[in-house]
Amino acid sequence: MIVFLESDRLILRQFVENDIDNLFDLNSDSEVMRYINGGLPTSYHDIKESLSKNIAAYEKNADLGFWVAIEKTSNKFIGWFHFLTTTNFDYLAEFNLVTGDEIALGYRLRRASWHKGFATEGSKAIIAKGFSELGVTKVVSWALIENKASIRVMEKVGLRREKEFCFTENQLPNLLVSERKAAIYGLSKDEFIAKYNN
Repeated sequence: MIVFLESDRLILRQFVENDIDNLFDLNSDSEVMRYINGGLPTSYHDIKESLSKNIAAYEKNADLGFWVAIEKTSNKFIGWFHFLTTTNFDYLAEFNLVTGDEIALGYRLRRASWHKGFATEGSKAIIAKGFSELGVTKVVSWALIENKASIRVMEKVGLRREKEFCFTENQLPNLLVSERKAAIYGLSKDEFIAKYNN
């Protein structure tokens, strides 16, 4: 087990092939997927392909990628976080939301782990590591505006709303136009230092 970081209640570690069933369960929950694609499950085949790519990516850069979130007290899989260059998300450049120098923070947690502060705790720990150890100069994250819980997490960890945009019908075909509206949030290293040095 290769650990990326630990916080008070969480261990974030690299994915392994045996995580596939946990990922399948996570992506089969319509509520978890509601603000991802309108609530549709991800096929086992697609999860397997994605998992293999994510594991292979650690060889190129062990500091960026997807990280399994394990709750320390139960030792259970509760979801994942990602910390990736924004060049991994074509639509961010397409909408002129990023320059490519930012690092994108994201997370997806099991419904049983919602409303317990895990998303905020994990995000804070990743952001701090990024700025203090990994040479990151700016962190961004985004969510559909209707996803109030994710918006709250971004605000709690110090990210500020920068721009609003709307996903296309091709990108999110299972959502109405009003449901495809989103916002991107950001936090620079200078802002982070000023916030925590005061």
